[in-house]
Amino acid sequence: MANLYRTYMKSIRERIYTIIFEADTWKGKLFDLMLIFVILLSIFFVVLESVEPINAQYHNELKVAEWVITILFTLEYGLRIWVLEKPWKYIFSFYGLIDLLAILPSYLGLIFAGGQSLMVIRDLRLLRIFRILKLSRYTAAGRTLAKAMWASREKILVFLFFVTTIVIIFGTIMYLVEGPENGFTSIPTSIYWAVVTLTTVGYGDISPATPFGQFLASIIMVMGYAIIAVPTGIVTAEMLRKPAPVNTQVCHNCLFDRHDDDARFCKKCGAPLQ
Repeated sequence: MANLYRTYMKSIRERIYTIIFEADTWKGKLFDLMLIFVILLSIFFVVLESVEPINAQYHNELKVAEWVITILFTLEYGLRIWVLEKPWKYIFSFYGLIDLLAILPSYLGLIFAGGQSLMVIRDLRLLRIFRILKLSRYTAAGRTLAKAMWASREKILVFLFFVTTIVIIFGTIMYLVEGPENGFTSIPTSIYWAVVTLTTVGYGDISPATPFGQFLASIIMVMGYAIIAVPTGIVTAEMLRKPAPVNTQVCHNCLFDRHDDDARFCKKCGAPLQ
């Protein structure tokens, strides 16, 4: 009888694991779509709660809706821990921490409700906005973009180093050319101006007054249009390098999810894929 019960529970865990962690079946796809809808709905409620007139008029309704969503996310979080053979790997993973941040503020607000000295707990409820980071787990486009950015991280870091060098050099030159009398009161302030100008934002709070300073500003503006296109090209080239796999299987042993379409074993730990 005990063996039969354990076999039955193992079967249930495997079914729930397939639905939650994989999207190869229609049940898994339906679960992901429902979860995306709930995440977006929760973000919508957080935004509405921050609008004082709406919060004052519909405070109770928003509170009930938030607790319903929090309970749903709590059940999801608990199921993910229950179906895994090594739950601590999920708990301390990036998405595991995001899932915890999605539900923790509501419970903290319940435990520490009242008391003016604990008003910071109410502000922590804004961490519920982190739920939107969960979306990248359930959208293939988000995963493809994240993988492309990670694969091109070295090129992006070199690009950022190059941009940092440019703004430091031009900021220092502008400090020497314009001086405090034209608003360039320090090198950090001049670097701030260079960043704003190079990114073509152009707040206008600081602007060069001398002809040579205006000439340098023109050079930075023209460079800005060319520099903006560089990271886009780097990521795009990486995305086109190799077709993105459609395999959505997640290793039950190490939670690795970047498997080839024909993979039968995890390429990271060697465990068989379900």
